[in-house]
Amino acid sequence: MGIADVSIGEQTNEELFRRYREKKEPEVRQELTLRYLYIVKSIAWQMRDLYLGFAQTEDIINEGVIEIMKGIDRYDPDKDNKFDTFISRRIRGMVIDMMRKNDWMPRNYHRDRKNIEDAIARMTDSLGRTPTNQEVADSLGMDLRRYQKIQSMTTMINVMSLDMAYEDTDDFMLQVPTEDVSVQPEKQFLQGETARMLAEGIDRLQDKEKMIISLYYVDNLNMSQIADVMEISQPRVSQLHAQAIRKLKKYMKM
Repeated sequence: MGIADVSIGEQTNEELFRRYREKKEPEVRQELTLRYLYIVKSIAWQMRDLYLGFAQTEDIINEGVIEIMKGIDRYDPDKDNKFDTFISRRIRGMVIDMMRKNDWMPRNYHRDRKNIEDAIARMTDSLGRTPTNQEVADSLGMDLRRYQKIQSMTTMINVMSLDMAYEDTDDFMLQVPTEDVSVQPEKQFLQGETARMLAEGIDRLQDKEKMIISLYYVDNLNMSQIADVMEISQPRVSQLHAQAIRKLKKYMKM
């Protein structure tokens, strides 16, 4: 057994892939998994801002390890790109799929948003200061991750509501202002039918359009970064972004 381990450790990745295709030895797959673990850790670090609302880095790494093992079984060096590229795409896709399954619009979003706003106002009066996110979440018996997701969604909808109310052109880019919606002078304008309709409009978009809206307005990624995350070209990201905005404007005018 020790000799086999030494033999495996001395072989190159290419040699191990050939050996695994021929013999399907579990210890060879384990060795390859360990050698490519750095890719999972790197992607988990790069994409952390996208998944921290519903998962921890350890969760992503654990799922990524499983993805590597599956990838080793499916990888064909004669047909596929380098394994580094092959598995990187699969792991990025895995994170995006987890985001989609986590739901775009939190259930009971409008009710929870109203409860959060009421709690912040009530606690600000009683404490004489703005309460922390944790304090508000605790007062509502709400998980902090859910609280943060609802707040991110609210900020995005507020920003987009303003922009759509005052912009007439189809081609525009937004700069997200302060995350503290309570200090924005437009708050009263945003709280109402416009934000509600925009939230409904976003929920009607196609999955890729929703993802781009989320990555751009909630996670503040630029078009190039979004292209890397979604494994599509930057012009395609811009096209889908503009397409989503046109759909939302049309919905808002209905």
